[in-house]
Amino acid sequence: MVGNGLCKFRKNIMKIFIHIFAILILVSCSNEQITSIEQTIEKDKKYNWRLVTSWPKNYPGLGMAPERIADLVEEMSDGQMKITVYGAEEQVPAFGVFDAVSSGSHQMGHSGGYFWKGKVPAAQFFTSVPFGLTADEINAWVNRGGGLELWREIYAPFNIYPIPAGNTGTQMFGWFNKEINSLEDIKGLKMRIPGIGGEVLKEAGGIPVTLPGGELFTALQTGVIDATEWVGPYNDLTFGFHQAAKYYYYPGWHEPGPMLELLVNKDAWDSLPRHLQAIIETASKAVNQDMLDEYLAKNNKALTELVEVHGVELRKLPDDVIEEFRKISDRILNDLAEEDETIAKVYSSYKKFKNDVSAYHEISEDAFIEARNK
Repeated sequence: MVGNGLCKFRKNIMKIFIHIFAILILVSCSNEQITSIEQTIEKDKKYNWRLVTSWPKNYPGLGMAPERIADLVEEMSDGQMKITVYGAEEQVPAFGVFDAVSSGSHQMGHSGGYFWKGKVPAAQFFTSVPFGLTADEINAWVNRGGGLELWREIYAPFNIYPIPAGNTGTQMFGWFNKEINSLEDIKGLKMRIPGIGGEVLKEAGGIPVTLPGGELFTALQTGVIDATEWVGPYNDLTFGFHQAAKYYYYPGWHEPGPMLELLVNKDAWDSLPRHLQAIIETASKAVNQDMLDEYLAKNNKALTELVEVHGVELRKLPDDVIEEFRKISDRILNDLAEEDETIAKVYSSYKKFKNDVSAYHEISEDAFIEARNK
C-alpha cells in the first residue's frame, strides 16, 4: 500500500514538472512560435459534423450536391473534417432543416430559402422569385452585387451563416392532369408550388399546396393535388411524374434560377479554424457551379425521353396566362416591400441588379440566342 502511494506521489510530481516545463517553453516562445504551435494543434484536431437536407437521400442533383460538398471538404482537409449527410426525414423533416441548424442540433443543412418564408420572408429572394433572376444572374448578384451581404445579414438573428450551394437552372412550370387553355383553368386548381409562386397562383384563383418532394408522386397520382411543379426533366423523370400526369407545361416563370443554400450554424462556424472555413466556402462554390452544369447537360436528354418514349404532351402556357401571372407577381412583390422593411431593402438591391443586367442581356445573350436560332 505504501509502495502504491509512493508511486502515485511520484507520478503527480512528474505531471507538475511537465506542466511547469510546458509553461516555461511557452513563456520563452515568441508570438510567431506560439502561433505556430496553435496552428499545429488546430491542424491535428478532427471535426465530425452532421448535415441535414430537404431532399431524398442521394437524389440526383439536389440530393447529391451536399454529398459532393462533404466529399470535397474531406478530401481538401486531408481527412481533418468529415461531414455525414442525412436525407429528408432521416434526422429531421424536410422543412425542419432551418430550425435544426439554427438551434445547433445539427451543424449544417442544405435546402432552399423559400421554404422559410413564414420565418424569414426575405429569404425567398435568395432562392428564386417569379420572373426574377436566372441562375447566372443570381450568382452574379449574390457574389458580386451585394446579395451575399444582405443574405447573411437577414440570417444572422437565427444564428445561421448561409453559403450559395447549387442551382438547377430555369425550371419547368410543372405537371398537370388537365389542359391549361385560359385563366379559367387555373381557378380551383390544387397545385404544389412553394414561395411567392404559390401566392401568385392563389391570387389567380388556384389553391397552392406545400409538400416535400418525397410525397409528390403519390399526391398527384391519387388526386390530392391536380398539378405539381418540381424541378425539370432530369429530376421529374426520376420521380416518374409522367406516370401520374399527362401534360408538361413551360416556362418556369416561378423559378427562373433557384439558388440552393448551405446553412451553417454560426457558433459552429466560428469554432472552425480559418483554413477549414475556406475549404467549406471553396467546396460550396465548386458544387454551386457543378450542379448547374449537371442540370444543363442532362435536362434535354430527359425531356426527349419523356416526350418520345413516354408520350408526354409538352405544352406552353398561353400568353395571357403568363402575362396575368407577371402582373400579379409584380403587385405581390411591391406589396411585400411596402409591408416589410427587410424585404424592401433586399428587393431594392435585387430589382436594380435585374434591371441593370437585363439591359445588357438585350444586346448580348438575348440578341445572340435570337441570331443563333434563326
